Amino acid sequence: MSLCQTHDLPNPIAHLYPGNATGTLNGTISVLPIPLSLARSLIPSQYTILTSAYLSLLPSFPADMYPAILQAVHDHEVQAFGYKIPDFTRTGIEFPFVDMFNDGTSFKWNPALLMTAGHEIALKGAGDYGIDVFPAQFDPSCDAYRAGSKHSETVFAAASENGKASVETVFEASHSAEWTFPLEFFKNVTNQPIFADGKTCDNMIRLFNTTVTTSIETVVGTVRARIPPFREEKIWEGVEGIRLDSAFIENNYLSCESFRGYGAS
Repeated sequence: MSLCQTHDLPNPIAHLYPGNATGTLNGTISVLPIPLSLARSLIPSQYTILTSAYLSLLPSFPADMYPAILQAVHDHEVQAFGYKIPDFTRTGIEFPFVDMFNDGTSFKWNPALLMTAGHEIALKGAGDYGIDVFPAQFDPSCDAYRAGSKHSETVFAAASENGKASVETVFEASHSAEWTFPLEFFKNVTNQPIFADGKTCDNMIRLFNTTVTTSIETVVGTVRARIPPFREEKIWEGVEGIRLDSAFIENNYLSCESFRGYGAS
């Protein structure tokens, strides 16, 4: 078996935030449009969906649709207090613009993740939020994507060890002159406080201005996913997104209450 060698760049901010968890995330963030009625049936009923928040960022987005998010990313050089954990990969469908406290603050509901099998720190870390975690095998095993058969094409695949969840993507560089989903939208959804069971929240601050973000590519492609909260496999074609490497600062296991009034978005 050939040794998998990551192409990720080193963590550029660990020395700046030694008391925080930091790392880099390389991968693809894409938008999966679903009917707003479906989103409403999937997201726990006690939470409001802030349609006005995402429509203000996406004025041409259909009013009866909702922008679910797929992230397929490789966590690299994650560390805190001088302690570094092994790299891992994760993917899942996320639900942004969820209002936990009816104060206009956008949270992101992350109900399920496929994560690198055997990485007990990452698996337990996600599970402690109440996330439905699926230990999984990934292709590639140490990167967020690999080259496909076509020029500029990238592929990614994840399959849970229990056979109950999977995600496959094929993306290629977009040649569209305009972005359907502006960069400000992606900055917004990747910086919303994250929750699963609502008991604790993850404050991940995604940075788009460090040395690892050398380019941000727009991509278009196909996503095939079988993962909760969806009850059956879903296929999206013509999916648009961005492919990039970025640094992050993470504050774990915070009281969700502490984000009351965090900011209407």
